[in-house]
Amino acid sequence: MRPTRTGSFGVIGCLVLLFALISPRLALFAIWLFSDLLSRSFDSWIVPFLGFFLLPWTTLAYAVLWASSNGVSGFEWFIVVLAFLVDLGAFAGGGRRRRAQTA
Repeated sequence: MRPTRTGSFGVIGCLVLLFALISPRLALFAIWLFSDLLSRSFDSWIVPFLGFFLLPWTTLAYAVLWASSNGVSGFEWFIVVLAFLVDLGAFAGGGRRRRAQTA
C-alpha cells in the first residue's frame, strides 16, 4: 500500500518533526533539502539563511505554519512569538553560561 500525502509536508513530516526535537537547524536543513517550503514561505533566500544562524526556532515555526494555511494569521502568530522567545532564551542561557565559566 502506498503512503498517502497528508498536508504540505507529505511523508517526510514526521522525520522533520524528529529532527526539530534534536535540533531546529537540522530540521531546517531537511526542509531545505527535501522540499520547497522555505522558498514558498519567504520571498528571498537571505531571511531563511539568517534565520538558520540567528533564530532557528522562529524560522522553523514560521515556515511550517505558513505551509499549513498559505499564510500566518491569528493564533499562529502566538506560536511564532513563542518560538522567538525560545530563541531569545537560548541566547540568554548561552551568555549566562559563558559568564559562569569565566568567573
